[in-house]
Formats: sequence, C-alpha cells, structure tokens
Amino acid sequence: MRKRLLWLGTVLLACLSLFTFFSTKTQAAEKTYTIGTDITYAPFDFQDSNGHYTGIDIDLIKAIAKEEGFKVKLKPVGFNAAVQAVEANQMDGVIAGMTITNARKQQFDFSDPYYYAGEVMAVKQGSSIKSLEDLRGKKVALKVGTLGASYANSIKKKYGFTTTEFDQSNDMYNDVTSGNSAAAFEDYPVMAYGIRNGMKMKIVTKPKAGGSYGFAVKKGENQELLTKFNTGLSHLKKNGQYDKIVAKYLGKSAQAKEKKAATGNDGLLSLVKQNKSSLLSGLGQTLYLTFISIILATILGVIVGLMQVMPVKWVNWLSSIIIYIFRGMPLLVLALFIYIGVPNLTGSKISAFVAGIITLTLNEAAYTAAFVSGGIKAVDPGQMEAARSLGLPYGKAMRRVILPQGVKIMVPSFINQFIITLKDTSILSVIGILELTQTGKIIIARNLQGFKVWTIIAIMYIVIITLLTWLSKFVERRIND
Repeated sequence: MRKRLLWLGTVLLACLSLFTFFSTKTQAAEKTYTIGTDITYAPFDFQDSNGHYTGIDIDLIKAIAKEEGFKVKLKPVGFNAAVQAVEANQMDGVIAGMTITNARKQQFDFSDPYYYAGEVMAVKQGSSIKSLEDLRGKKVALKVGTLGASYANSIKKKYGFTTTEFDQSNDMYNDVTSGNSAAAFEDYPVMAYGIRNGMKMKIVTKPKAGGSYGFAVKKGENQELLTKFNTGLSHLKKNGQYDKIVAKYLGKSAQAKEKKAATGNDGLLSLVKQNKSSLLSGLGQTLYLTFISIILATILGVIVGLMQVMPVKWVNWLSSIIIYIFRGMPLLVLALFIYIGVPNLTGSKISAFVAGIITLTLNEAAYTAAFVSGGIKAVDPGQMEAARSLGLPYGKAMRRVILPQGVKIMVPSFINQFIITLKDTSILSVIGILELTQTGKIIIARNLQGFKVWTIIAIMYIVIITLLTWLSKFVERRIND
C-alpha cells in the first residue's frame, strides 16, 4: 500500500512539475505588454467605423508582436496621457506617431525609426494665404507636443505670427476652418489624410523640418521589448509586410476608398446609426462611473460632513482640511495626479478606471460633505438642546432628531450633485477612459465632423440630465408632502 501511495505521489509530482514547466514556458512565450496609443491621429492611430483600433501604428505593433511572439494590450489614452503613463511605469511603451527628438531622448529610449514625415502648413479652403510670409500679424493653430508645434514656434518671431495650442488635432483644424486661426502646422501624411476625408483645408507649403517616428519606452526600462520591436521591424521591412501596411492607409487604393467614404451621407441620424454601438458604450461607461462614484462619494461625504459638526475640535479641523483640499483642487489636476503622480510615488500601477473612480469620489465627497454640514447646521440649534434635555445622548439625538430634518434640506443638493458628477466624468477623458466625451473624440478623429458629433454628444447629455432633474423634483415633492 505504501509503495502504491509513493508511486502515485511520484507520478503526481512529476505531472505537476511538467505542467508548471510548460505553463511557465507558455507564459514566457506569450508575454503581454501594455502599449499606449493616441487613436485620434489618423492615419496612424484611429478607430474605424466598426469600433476596431486601426492605423499604421496599430497594424505595425500587432504585426511585430506576432513576428516576435509576444502580445500587446492597447490603451487608447491620447498622446499626452500615453507619454506620461510610460514615464510613470503605468504602461510599457508608446506608439503614437511620436517624433524622435533630442529632448525626448532624455526621458525615453526610442526604437529604430519606422516612418519619416515632414511638416506642412495648411489653411482654410479659399484663403489668400500662400506662404509663411503671409502669416505676419495672424494667429496659427497647433497641437500640443507635436513636431509641427515645435517647428511653428521656432519660426514665429521670424514671420511675425502668434500661436494657440490644442490637445486634439480636430480642435486645431476646426479653429482654422472656423476662421479663428489663419493656418495650422501638421505632419504631411496626417494633414493629407484629413483633407482626403473631407476636411475643408488645403496644404500650401512643401514638407519641411521633418522628423522620424519611433516606438518609445521609458529610459532604461523595457529594453527587451525595444529589442523585439527593432528585430520585428527589420523582418517586416525585409519580407515586404511593412510596405503593405503603409500602402493600406496611404496608397492609391486607400485614397480612393477614403474619397468614396467622404462623399457619403453624413447627417446627424446617419452619424448616430453609424456609431450607435460606440455611443451607447460611451454612455454606459459614463453612467457606470457616475453611479459608482456617487455612491462612494455619498458615503464618504456624509462621514466627513458629520465630522464637521461633531463637538471635537481636532475632528472639525480634519474635516475642514479634507474639504478644503479636494474642493479646491481642479478635477483635471486631481485626475492626472492620481493616475500619473501616485504611481510615480508608490511604484504601483493603477488602472485608468480605478483612478477615475477615486478622482470623482474624492472631489464629489468634498462638495457632499459641505452641504451635509450645512444641512445639519440649518436645523434649529434648539432641537439638539431639547433632545439632550430629554436625556438623549448626542449620537441618538443626531440620528433621531437632527438628521431626519437635515435630510429634507439636503435632498435637492444630493440630486444636484448626481448631475454634477455625471458631467464631471467628461474630464476623465484626459486619462483615456472611454466615456462619452472620449468616445466623441475618437469618432471625430475618424470622420472629422466635429460640430455634428459634439451636437449628438450634447443632446445625449441633455436628455440624461433632464431625466435626473425630473427625478430631483419628484423626490423633493414626495419628501415635502
């Protein structure tokens, strides 16, 4: 019996060893890297009408991953957020039409160049501007962090123009087509792609001051990934797959397809139909963020608000400090601090969704605490004195006498805070959460119909907020009856 048990134990141990060996080997062979990208930078990074991430950068990194035996998890957070996330070790690398410059080499290690693009100036169709000399005394639109912006800023004194910068390419284009700015500077393939897709602009200069795009990792980090990228890129260029990827988006067949798509029906209803799944997904994410955050913010806000009225000085001070810090800090700054700053301090990654929940919870809890404190203080002080004179302890007097009266005062503010939280979710697009606003940006990057898409987004927000306002009035009436 003992021999049989020993034999079975040996076989079991051997099987476990083999399973561990092959499992470890498989995991090592299929290592997954988190890669940040822009997806508002067509034709290099964008989302197609089916909701799939596509473009030269996307196809290239996927092809290299397949060639070199690793997996990629794409994070469409936008260029600035992707760069900061890599610096904070939130992501392993970034591929987003990122130009290799000496300044960036101080913070990042770059791959071998995979595309060269020159900078061009484009103006509104029908504009009389034909050269850099015509820009004197005028304003030029730029995109933050791009080589086009650097080039324009380096020559603006010479040609006498001023600049204004935007986070999104579409905002820059709209500033020109609306007449607010006289021109914009952009990488040639990106500008040419937009014009082919119906953007009412024209290129008036030849490509200049160009730069090479590269895949980037944090300096001194993820060198294995960088080596794999370079090796894979070399293989793709040798076997012709690289040329096929570029031709897919910049070749003649791609241009004909884009021209045909640009002449299609682009009314509001058509846009809604084309992007229904993306819009509903963005709305669902917005509502999900709102509900979770408002529940957590209400719990935390009530606790901090009660601390404000407790008969203990140091507790009052602590409550005041919490309210002062998180109500005084801009929501955008708080979101970036939690998503980018905290990982830098702790060395631990935090997902964009969790960072968004924490951001909304802390911000909304501070406002909730303020009106909870105000609602309690609005109750006649004589109520507490009467309750205490009847022998009720402070805690019971607060629960049974003060809070029921204070809640009636607070209810409208609670519903109003729900509405504010819903609107504040739009700020979280800065860290790449695919809520309704970020969804709108992605759709615009594909079809360049900013006014119509933002009209649809605005209508969706108004409908939801109107429903919440009706709910607020209904609840208020029921409580006051």
